[in-house]
Amino acid sequence: MTARFAAIRVLAVLSVLLGTNYVVWRWLDSINWEAWWIAVPLVLAESYSLIDTWFFCLTMWRARERPAPVSPPQGTVDVLITTYNEPIELVMETAVAARRIAYPHETWILDDGSRPELAQAAREAGIGYLTRSEDWTGKPRHAKAGNLNSALFQTEGEFLLILDADQIPDPLILHRTLGYFADDPELALVQTPQWFSNVDEADPLGSQAPLFYGPIQQGKDGWNAAFFCGSNALLRREALMQLGIVGYVKDVTSSTKKALRVAETLIAREARQAADPELTASLTQLQETIRAARAEITAGAPLADATFAVRSAIDRAAQELTSRDLDTMREDLEVIARLPLERDAELGEVVVDEVRLERLATTEMSPLGAVEAVAALLDALRIDRGGEAQPLQPLATISVTEDMATAMQLHALGWRSAYHHEVLARGLAPEDLRTMLTQRLRWAQGTLQVMLRDNPLVKRGLSAGQRIMYFATMWSYLSGFTAVVYLAAPVIYLVFGVMPVTAWSVDFFARFLPYFLVNQLLFLLVARGMRTWRGQQYSLALFPVWIRACWTAFANVCFGRSLSFAVTRKDGRDPRGVPWREIWPQLTAMAVLAVALVIGLVRLALGTADGTGTLVNTAWVLYDLVVLSVIIQAARYRGPAAHPAEATPEGAA
Repeated sequence: MTARFAAIRVLAVLSVLLGTNYVVWRWLDSINWEAWWIAVPLVLAESYSLIDTWFFCLTMWRARERPAPVSPPQGTVDVLITTYNEPIELVMETAVAARRIAYPHETWILDDGSRPELAQAAREAGIGYLTRSEDWTGKPRHAKAGNLNSALFQTEGEFLLILDADQIPDPLILHRTLGYFADDPELALVQTPQWFSNVDEADPLGSQAPLFYGPIQQGKDGWNAAFFCGSNALLRREALMQLGIVGYVKDVTSSTKKALRVAETLIAREARQAADPELTASLTQLQETIRAARAEITAGAPLADATFAVRSAIDRAAQELTSRDLDTMREDLEVIARLPLERDAELGEVVVDEVRLERLATTEMSPLGAVEAVAALLDALRIDRGGEAQPLQPLATISVTEDMATAMQLHALGWRSAYHHEVLARGLAPEDLRTMLTQRLRWAQGTLQVMLRDNPLVKRGLSAGQRIMYFATMWSYLSGFTAVVYLAAPVIYLVFGVMPVTAWSVDFFARFLPYFLVNQLLFLLVARGMRTWRGQQYSLALFPVWIRACWTAFANVCFGRSLSFAVTRKDGRDPRGVPWREIWPQLTAMAVLAVALVIGLVRLALGTADGTGTLVNTAWVLYDLVVLSVIIQAARYRGPAAHPAEATPEGAA
């Protein structure tokens, strides 16, 4: 263990202890209950931040700096370049660079836009070109995941290097990463950093993420939880195909159990309503057969055996009920034949006894219809997953972003992953604020969809460390709500003099300042000179995006509202200009903070405000304004400089 790593662990322990001491004190002794409406939200926000600190410390506790793989590269490889509507010149530049990768491989362009011009360009360059088959017509497309899933059944390589349309690979990318799979036969994924060549050193849009593509991924790697980030990653085909088969079995099993549950409900209702004891007994027996089949499936019995028993019982019940219906119909016809008929003198028509006819009309119908409905349910169970374009969907389709969900499911099956900290592909970042906001919203929505549909905290197969590492990433996107509280609290104090704490006392500063300073020191030591300020700014400044992601993902998962999938622009700035409607919350917050600052200083000058409280909240407001100012810089941004930065992140060369 290096001295730096030991120091990180010491600071991590101190940060957790001091933070816990501070937040416990806040809950027990410092809440101003007279102003509970701001005091309680503030301490909740601080508790959220403490949990964030715990997650960060756990992540860094086992940070892993991997050496280069020992084994030489081996195995067949397909390089898959995903594209939808990116400029053909850009796609071909990536494809030609991929073709030049030194290790023997096949290069494929996966064109989800099915553009003839791109097909011709690929053909002329001697590069493989794939589109989706007709089987996908009218079926869910699943965006990029669907594109990759379609290509998996049209290629044969043992390993897949996945690249976005703008990610220019290094010729040695396979030499540097493929050996990991020979070293570890249970390895499913090797992820490398994403680095952007069109980003100015100032990085006003916060596109570079050196802290994530570095210490954080290395920390997750120590827990075997480094995850797929959508591009610049190498995956084992065997692992993906196993994932597809397991997903297929789970889906068919789930559909069968649901159909049997509905069938049992239908038959149980008919059994309760039946007047004939023999009929009730017959339907009850059928209900027990269905219930037994459900129990067998839950216990792991083959679906074919369980459903065959139900189908046989249904066929027998249908034959019996059909015979019973024929007997009933024969009796009804005899009753009708015996009805007294008479001619109405005025109407000149034949009429029947209305009382007897009414009694006949209200007689309970046969439950044959319910049995036939159950038979139809079983007939609708198709092992080919008729609702999908293909039965197997190896890459996860539960989210608008397939990467994290796929990695988590691979880990749950017992596969391993690795993070290789070396820039081996260079891409293009968004060049305008609108595109960046769309991209961040999609990332957040996809992550939250996974949290709601397949929460790692309760997912079978994951280790305790993996559960925490995945949930920590998802947890971070809930920060938009705490940001609102952190912005509102100093405004409320400066304008109205309402304190969320009982007093700005020695007890407060003695607990808060050590926690804050140790936390910042830990962050600086982990970052080790990296430019992380932009990331810190955007974690707060994008609070409207995080909040919108929360409610749209919730509406999608719980109420079925659709989410659009927008491909990140790779052809320069969005011509629509600054998205004022999307950043009005940040601009409003800045205006309110500025007004509150002036009011607070005026109140202090007039002697109607506490000096210590005003000083603390003035510093708080100034910090918030500096952080939010990144939105102004981003709105004014007019694209990268003529000679974009080419530096690589420290330690990633």
